[in-house]
Amino acid sequence: MTVTIVGTQLGDEGKGALVDRYGGAADVVVRYQGGDNAGHTVVEDGEEYALSLVPSGAIRGKTGVLGNGCVVNPETLFDELDALHDRGLDPDVRVARRAHVILPYHRRLDGIEEEAKAEDGEAIGTTGRGIGPTYEDKAGRRGVRVGDLTDPDVLREKLEYVVPQKRAVIEEVYGLEAGAECDVDALHEQYAEYGRRLADEGMLVDCGPFLAERRAAGDNLVFEGAQGTLIDVDHGNYPFVTSSNPTAGGATTGTGLGPTVVGDGEVVGVVKAYLSRVGSGAMPTELDGGDHEEALASDIRERGGEFGTVTGRPRRIGWLDVPVLRHAARVNGLTGISLNHLDVLGGLDELAVGHAYELDGDVIETVPATAEQWARCEPVRREFEPWPDVDWDAVAAEGYEALPEAAKTYVEYVEAETGVEVYAVGVGPDRAQTIERVDPWERVD
Repeated sequence: MTVTIVGTQLGDEGKGALVDRYGGAADVVVRYQGGDNAGHTVVEDGEEYALSLVPSGAIRGKTGVLGNGCVVNPETLFDELDALHDRGLDPDVRVARRAHVILPYHRRLDGIEEEAKAEDGEAIGTTGRGIGPTYEDKAGRRGVRVGDLTDPDVLREKLEYVVPQKRAVIEEVYGLEAGAECDVDALHEQYAEYGRRLADEGMLVDCGPFLAERRAAGDNLVFEGAQGTLIDVDHGNYPFVTSSNPTAGGATTGTGLGPTVVGDGEVVGVVKAYLSRVGSGAMPTELDGGDHEEALASDIRERGGEFGTVTGRPRRIGWLDVPVLRHAARVNGLTGISLNHLDVLGGLDELAVGHAYELDGDVIETVPATAEQWARCEPVRREFEPWPDVDWDAVAAEGYEALPEAAKTYVEYVEAETGVEVYAVGVGPDRAQTIERVDPWERVD
């Protein structure tokens, strides 16, 4: 049985908490793309765990796998594992031999390129973690894969091929001085040691066969996407996107299990009850139209803790963008939705959504193909009756019928506009603060 968890918006929808919740019935939780740019926060019994690479299910003692579609910074991986050990946890994390390795020169180039784009007003808003440059090397067939770290001769051969290219880019293209990130001997020593630790701790797997064997044995698998649909490199707001496929299709290429496996299971889209975004790019429903809207955005930001898990940057805030949800429902083939952060909107004096767009005189109900078109879209708003700020713990304990009537109207509007059933409603960050209407594990044949 499989359940795939995807973000339906621009990331930061609360996927980690849902993966953690559904992970109770799972045996294996698999990250299928992205790297340590993908911050997610899990709250367990009031304890907060901020993770950027380790799969969310590790908090619940599940086997976590970083699939072949991921890019892995070994330093981050071991720092997070050591921190979890220090807090009394013993996570079982495996890493695909085919996953690609983030090296220091990737992070250096990421920062240099983003700074150069910022000077031209074209900054993407990357985290500077080297994600994009690593995927570039993967596509360019000059990447270092996790399995290479365990063979010192192969590792040195690959470093001696690629490092001079990186040095040339830094020095001859950007006119900067290359440093330790281009020292082949130092890199070889450091990353060969990471390879030894990965091997010694039994963390390396051939992802496809490993997962196929677990599935054949009757294990339940959760596929955990990072980021969101609108920053998918193919289906998102290009070029303001990540360098991989967070959409459900990425779960096939990023794990080694075929589309009939993913398609035979449940695909649950995580929706934040409003919209947030880090970095540049269009955001038609953004609350930035003068002092009143900016004060409203600031209030929602503080209530929702809308600051990047990885970077700490304040997120841009907007009303729920329904054309984005229609797009995400189609692209991912959603079977269910988890609607999060409904409590954050409690007590507001006003409430609206972007029901559609007006673009060049036409009303459209889904996201246009180009960033330039999306930037020209004006939201067609639909007003909703606000609901009060209530005792959300009590509501979570009592169930869906305990929600304020106006909040239920909002939930049912999302269902009607996407054609997808809302399986769960989040009214707080803790696992116990999620109202479960449908258990996806019971829906999988």
